[in-house]
Amino acid sequence: MIGYVMDLLLSHGALDVFTQAIGMKKSRPAVLITVICPCDRLEICEDILFRETTTLGIRRRLQERRIIPREIFSIETKLGTARVKIADRNKFKTIQPEYEDCVQLAKIHQLPLSEVQAIVLQIAQSILQD
Repeated sequence: MIGYVMDLLLSHGALDVFTQAIGMKKSRPAVLITVICPCDRLEICEDILFRETTTLGIRRRLQERRIIPREIFSIETKLGTARVKIADRNKFKTIQPEYEDCVQLAKIHQLPLSEVQAIVLQIAQSILQD
């Protein structure tokens, strides 16, 4: 059920969802679901949690978010096309292959995901250096 709820939250605008195994009062095991969402998606995400889980209450907290400017580029590899996200951090750039694209290429070519990610990253880095 937790995986289903996570997918539902993400498809309705949550930016991220993660879980933690916790112990409640009377030593009861439980799963804590944390949902990070924009304010305009708050009510929708809360409705999903109340409808799809056994929770009787939700704690919420407003937080500020700082993001690094980033761009997404498509690059050609020997395995096919993959997108990479490039974040500009003033003095240096961070390159991250897009997970979904790498998963698709790994399945198509029956390669380990880590190998596909390394190939995509290497090509992206060489393109940036040119």
